[in-house]
Amino acid sequence: MKNWVIIFGGLLISSSFLEAKQIGSGEDLNWLTQAERFIEMKDPSIRKVALGALLMGLSCGLIGSYVVTRRLSLFGDTLSHAVLPGIAVGFIWAGEKENFSLLIGAGIAGFAGVCCLSLLKKFTKIHEDSSLGIVLSAFYALGICLLTRIQKVGYTDQSGLDSFMFGQVTSLSSGDIISLLITLLLIGLFITINFRQLLVTGFDPQFSKSIGIPNDFLQFLLWMLIAFCVISSLQLVGVILVSAMLVIPAATASLFAKRLKNYLVLSSLLGAGAGISGTFFSFLGKGLPAGPLIVLFSAFLFLVILFLRPEKGIIVCWLKARSERSRIIIENTLKATFKILEQKDFQENEITSLEIMKKRGLSRREVEREIDKLASSGFCTKNLSANDEANLPPQTVMILTPKGWEYACKIVRNHRLWELYLTNEAQYEPDHVHEDAEKIEHVLGEKTVRQIERLLKNPKLDPHGKFIPSITDIHQGNLPRPS
Repeated sequence: MKNWVIIFGGLLISSSFLEAKQIGSGEDLNWLTQAERFIEMKDPSIRKVALGALLMGLSCGLIGSYVVTRRLSLFGDTLSHAVLPGIAVGFIWAGEKENFSLLIGAGIAGFAGVCCLSLLKKFTKIHEDSSLGIVLSAFYALGICLLTRIQKVGYTDQSGLDSFMFGQVTSLSSGDIISLLITLLLIGLFITINFRQLLVTGFDPQFSKSIGIPNDFLQFLLWMLIAFCVISSLQLVGVILVSAMLVIPAATASLFAKRLKNYLVLSSLLGAGAGISGTFFSFLGKGLPAGPLIVLFSAFLFLVILFLRPEKGIIVCWLKARSERSRIIIENTLKATFKILEQKDFQENEITSLEIMKKRGLSRREVEREIDKLASSGFCTKNLSANDEANLPPQTVMILTPKGWEYACKIVRNHRLWELYLTNEAQYEPDHVHEDAEKIEHVLGEKTVRQIERLLKNPKLDPHGKFIPSITDIHQGNLPRPS
């Protein structure tokens, strides 16, 4: 989880500086008018960009599910950078910025990158991450050199070539739409035909080999589809950010999807939603590049789900942990009050804040805060009394309510039963059981406590000779409760 947050943080920062292009006519219109134009979809250029973003999001989300589950995130990043020399070669070959030649060059470079990775894996003992790093850096460096050479030579049509680095949706053509549609169909067909084989090979490669599934062939086809997805998405988000669209929607879906089919659907829908939303916000005003906004919106969805998902969201877990800490503090204070009353042979029912301070080893402010929590929860009543010692402020005096007294007895019962269990059954020394009991007393359920009571034959005294309240004593009021 921490790795995803670091990766997406870097994407958020880097995408803010990319020189990508904005959608729209360049007219100085207010954002409401622009939003209305986008929603109505009357402008052919808007329809084309929205359809391209939708197809790209579906493709990247669908194939990205396997990128994430098979830990191929660095592979996707490698491929996205490996196509750069192919774009440069395609430009040199055609002598102009012609999309078909550029995409053919990118495809050849992507295929070459996949072949290099396959050869390194087959004929060397280099780890996969090292192989990916070698191919990524070598191909990307070659691409930079070729682009620099193009600028030095001074081709007349070289302006805008860097759009493949950062994305330029305004240059999206019908051919780009067709390539995106073909890529989506190929990915969908491949997953539909090989769904079970992909599931088995991803879960247990050794078992899949033993039953005759061609692991290496399926892996190679998967790599090629990732390459096609990267190449067809270049015009929208560019070389640098296309790998983000392979990772973020799938990583977002993995936070709450439990079955692979649901995971695939959610990932593709999240990718499509990010594509449409990014292009929409790019259309709203000037200076808002579409490619980075698509990635930013996808990362935003990831962060929202990461923090707010119902069961394991960061905020939900934080609130649960805070509530748990508050409960433990209340239980520790109630246990302390029981022991204070026990020291008085239950002849008194009042407990002062000074007594709790000495018992708990806390400051006056902390004890006052705990007493306030007990009172607000209905476990005690409190009032002030004059302090007998000079120059000291009045003390808070608390009296447990029947509800608080019963809760205190249950915590003491859990603690002392566990101490006796460790002593009798686990052969712990009596002076070594207190720390374990301090932790376990807060998590023991009633069913477990009753099982321990039956196992120990309903004991009355703990290893230190102190009284253990039973559930019958608590419910029937047989305890020496303070009057």
